[in-house]
Amino acid sequence: MRISTKEVRDVVGMLDEIIEAYKKESVEKKRDWRTYEQRLTKRIKDAIRDLEPLIDEAVSSIKIVKGETRGKPCELSLKQKVILILVHRLVGKSNRGMSCMLALFSLLSDVDVSYKTVERLYSDDLVLLALHNLHVLVLRRKGVKSVKGSGDGTGYSLTIKKHYASEAQKLKDEVKKQSGEDSKKKEEYKKRQFVYCFELMDIDTRMYVVYGSSFKSEDDAYRQALNMLEELNLDIDLDSLRLDRYYSKQQYVKQIEKHFKDIKIYLIPKKNTTIKGSWKWKRMLHKFVNETQEYLKEYFQRNNSESGFGEDKQRFGWKLPQKREDRIDTAIFCNTIWHNLFWLHDN
Repeated sequence: MRISTKEVRDVVGMLDEIIEAYKKESVEKKRDWRTYEQRLTKRIKDAIRDLEPLIDEAVSSIKIVKGETRGKPCELSLKQKVILILVHRLVGKSNRGMSCMLALFSLLSDVDVSYKTVERLYSDDLVLLALHNLHVLVLRRKGVKSVKGSGDGTGYSLTIKKHYASEAQKLKDEVKKQSGEDSKKKEEYKKRQFVYCFELMDIDTRMYVVYGSSFKSEDDAYRQALNMLEELNLDIDLDSLRLDRYYSKQQYVKQIEKHFKDIKIYLIPKKNTTIKGSWKWKRMLHKFVNETQEYLKEYFQRNNSESGFGEDKQRFGWKLPQKREDRIDTAIFCNTIWHNLFWLHDN
C-alpha cells in the first residue's frame, strides 16, 4: 500500500493531538518508593561487590610486552589504577580533593599518591585498555546480544560557572541572531565550555552499549558512538533504534542501514518530510502513517535514554573536572561503566 508525502505531512500536522490522546490511553505505573529504595540499595551493593572480581578479570588479559622506562615508576599496580579512577568518578571530587581523601582511605589500604597521579590515570593507555575490557565483560555478563536500541545526547559542563542546559539554550538563541565569521568564532569558544555526549542504550537491560563524546556537536558524538560499536566487535546485533527528531533525516537512515541492514528505525518525521528516499525510509513512514499508535508506543521507549541521563547526572553531577579532551572522554567512559555496573543484576 502506497502513501504520499501529503499523507505523511498531514499526520505530522496532527501529531500533538495524537500524542495527547496516546498519553491519556497509556496508564502510567505509580512508583512504589519503598521498593524503589530497596532496589537502588541492592544495585549499589551489587555493583561494589562485583567491581573487584570484574577488574581482576579485565586486567588479567593484558600482557605488557614493553613498558615505559622513563621517569619515576608508578607506585600503583594496574588494578589499583583502575579502581582509583572509577572511585574518583563515583566520589565526584577534584583531582586534588581525591588525592587528599586517599589519606583517609589509606587507613583501609596502602594507596597514597599525589593529585597529578590521579589526573594522569585519565590518559594512561593501560588504564584505558583495562576499562575497555571491563566494559566488554559487563555487557557479556549481562547477556547483551540483540539490542533494542535507544539513543540520545546530552552535555556536561567543563566549568562550574556555566550549567549546560541553560547555557546551551542561550547559545542556540544567539546563533540564530548572529552571522559571519566573528559569530562562528564566538560560538566555537562557547561550545568549548561544554562537551557533548551520546549514549546508545539497550532498552530491555538499560545497559549502555556504546558512547561517544565531542566538543563539536551532538552529531559528532553520535558518529563516535557508531564507530565504537564497529570497533568493539562484540557480536552484538542492533535490532531496532529510536532517535530524537534531530536525526529525522534520510542521511541518518542511510548511514544506519549501511551498518545494520535488517534494523527497524523509529523516528518522528519533520514537517517538511518527503517520501522520496530509500526503501527503509519509505517503510518507516508507511508504518508511521498507518500504524501510528503502535509506532508511537515503540518510539516513546526512547524515554529510557532521558531517564538514564537523569540518573547519571544525579549520581555524578553535571560537571566534569578534567581539562584535556582525552581525559574528558575517559571520565565519560567511567560514567558509562558505572551506569552498567549499577544495572548488572537488575532485571
